[in-house]
Amino acid sequence: MIATERESAPWRAAIEQLAGLERPSASDGERQAAESIAGWLRELGCRAEVEQESAHGGYWWPIGLANTAAALAALSALRAGGREGWRAPLARAGATAVATAAAAALWDDLGHGRRWFRRAVLPRRPTWNVVAHAGERSAARTVVLIAHHDAAHSGLVFHPALGRLGPRIAPRAHERSSHTLPILYAVWLGPVMIALGSLLGRRGLARAGAALALAASAAMLDIGSRAVVPGANDNLSAVGVLIAIAAALRERPVEGVRVLLVSTGSEESFSEGMQAFLERHGAELDHASTEFVCLECLGGAHLIVLEGEGMLRMRDYPPAMREALADAAAAAGVRIRRGLRTVAATDAVIALRAGYRVVTLASVEDTKLPLNYHWPSDRPEALHWQTIEDAIAVCERFISRRAASRAG
Repeated sequence: MIATERESAPWRAAIEQLAGLERPSASDGERQAAESIAGWLRELGCRAEVEQESAHGGYWWPIGLANTAAALAALSALRAGGREGWRAPLARAGATAVATAAAAALWDDLGHGRRWFRRAVLPRRPTWNVVAHAGERSAARTVVLIAHHDAAHSGLVFHPALGRLGPRIAPRAHERSSHTLPILYAVWLGPVMIALGSLLGRRGLARAGAALALAASAAMLDIGSRAVVPGANDNLSAVGVLIAIAAALRERPVEGVRVLLVSTGSEESFSEGMQAFLERHGAELDHASTEFVCLECLGGAHLIVLEGEGMLRMRDYPPAMREALADAAAAAGVRIRRGLRTVAATDAVIALRAGYRVVTLASVEDTKLPLNYHWPSDRPEALHWQTIEDAIAVCERFISRRAASRAG
C-alpha cells in the first residue's frame, strides 16, 4: 500500500481518532469507542452489535488488596507474638490463613480463572464488547478475530528503560530467551512466602514476604492512580486490522467460513470482556468448528506468532494453530518471527482455557516487549504502519485458506 492510500485508509483513521479518546476499562470512553467501532463495521457491511457486560474494570485492586491483607496479617502476627509468641501455632494461624487465601485468589486472578475474589468482594460496572458478523454467515466453520478497544493505565513498572536492562546487561541470555522476565511472580510470591513462613515458624521468610507484598501493593497503587495511555499499539492497531478485514471481506467475499470480528472491553482488567463474551456466546461456538485468532499490539517492529502465554503458568497454543498462522504469513509474503512467548496475557487465554483452538498474532521490539507498552508514548505517530499492513495481509490469507479448506 503506497503512503497516500495508507493515510486515507479507514482503518488508519479509526486508530488515530480513537487514540484521542480516553477509554479506561469499563468507562464511558470505552463505550464510545465500542459504538464507533460498531458503526464503522456496519458501514462496511457487517452486522455489528454492542453488547453490554459487567466487569470490575481494573486489576490493581484485586492484586493490591490481596497483597495488603497478607502483609498486614504477617506484620500483626510478628508484632503481637514476639519471638516466643511467633513460635506458638496460634500466633501464626491467622497469618497463615489470610496469606494462603490471598495467594489462592492471586493464582486464580492472574491465571484468568473464575475470578472468585474480585466477583465476591469488589464492585462491578458496565463494559462493552463489539461483535460483528462477516463472511458466509451460515457456514459451519467459524474464525473469530479478537482485538480490544480499552486502554491501559501507566505505571513506573512499565518504564521503557526497565525493558532495555536485560538486553544491555545480559545480551546473550536475552537473545536465547523465549520470553522476558516473569515479573508478575512478584505480586504472588509475597503471600506465598508469608504463608510458608507463618506455617513453618520462619520469621525471616514471613518478614521478607511482607516486604514483597507491600512493594507489590505500592506498585498497584501507582498504576491505579496513573492516567490512561492513548493505546495506539495496545490495542488500536488490532482494532484497525478488524476494520481492514471487514473492508476486505466486503470487496472480496469468502464462502465456507463465518468470520466474527470481536473487539472486547475490559481486556486491560485481565480479559473480563472476553470472559463475558464466551459466557454469552460459548454455547453457539462449537469447539470442533471454531478457531480464535487474537490480535495484540500489532504496531511494533517485528511481527510474531506467539507460541504461548501466561503470567504464572505458561500455556502453549495448539501447534496446528501456530503453524497455520505462520503458513498464512508465508503465503502472504510476510516475514514473521517465531519462538517467543509472553509472560503477560491476552484475550486468547480465555478461549484457550475454554478448550478452543487459539493462536495470537502480535509484534514486539528488539527488547521482546511490545512497542511503548503501557506508556504515554503509545501514540499513532510511533506506530510501524507497515507491520499493521502485514498483519492485515496475514489475517486475510488465514481466512481465505480456512475457506478454501472447508471441505476438510
